[in-house]
Amino acid sequence: MVRADNIRKSYGTVQALDGVSLRVGEGEIFGIIGPDGAGKTTLFRILATLILADSGTAAVGGFDVVNDYKEIRKRVGYMPGRFSLYQDMSVEENLAFFAAVFGTTIEENYHLVEDIYKHIEPFRKRRAGKLSGGMKQKLALCCALIHKPDILYLDEPTTGVDAVSRKEFWDMLGKLQRSGLTIVVSTPYMDEATLCDRIALIKGGKFMITDTPANIMKGFGKTLWSASCADMFRLLNDLRAWPLIDNCYVSGDRHHSTTLEGFDKDRLEKYLAGNGHEEIVIEPVEPRIEDCYMELARK
Repeated sequence: MVRADNIRKSYGTVQALDGVSLRVGEGEIFGIIGPDGAGKTTLFRILATLILADSGTAAVGGFDVVNDYKEIRKRVGYMPGRFSLYQDMSVEENLAFFAAVFGTTIEENYHLVEDIYKHIEPFRKRRAGKLSGGMKQKLALCCALIHKPDILYLDEPTTGVDAVSRKEFWDMLGKLQRSGLTIVVSTPYMDEATLCDRIALIKGGKFMITDTPANIMKGFGKTLWSASCADMFRLLNDLRAWPLIDNCYVSGDRHHSTTLEGFDKDRLEKYLAGNGHEEIVIEPVEPRIEDCYMELARK
């Protein structure tokens, strides 16, 4: 459904995309995972026919993004990272407007958005700019779906919303996928990666790896250690100073580390105790997508 080959895009001296290639299958949820500034939004804007790549080719549903942009725009729903609906218009006015732009009506395609719209229907007379973050997110999704697209682009759709709204949103995406919709979603949240069928980890405008979340975690290839103690800030510095620690970073309420040959847990515990640390807990843990990203980003 989506194909890109060797896409490059620069803004002045900044290389936003540096030879990105991807394939997205029909009915798939494909995630593009990476931090701010990695190139996610630039890639979405190229695939949505909003900007042109400097080089490379891309097609959506078999249509070329340059020559067939009008056909693509009929078949694509796009939810940008920033809330971009008309803030002075009400919820129902925004939805009616976007339906009219694509030559349809709310009534004709209400079944497409019913499960989502019912969450915001009590506020249908409220101006969009006065909605909460989670409600704005649901309204934007409804507007992206109202013309019955084949492919849905979601650029960091859950950034800045609460945990409950994030879960609700991903539940909605699961229902949309089961209805046959192809979804391409970007996010800086590593925990959302496991909710996708396949993901691409992006850094500095390049894909580091593309595979299923399970295969990426399986290919970590190293023993990962979790460490905690009473003084977590000082622990981080002391772990990084120990010569057999290869890489160490904060992961939630723990520090995660990979190690060099010759590592010995007992020696590390003695070293930390000798530095005055108390309540030391060091144990092996299974790597998550975040750990895989941190490891790949070092190469």
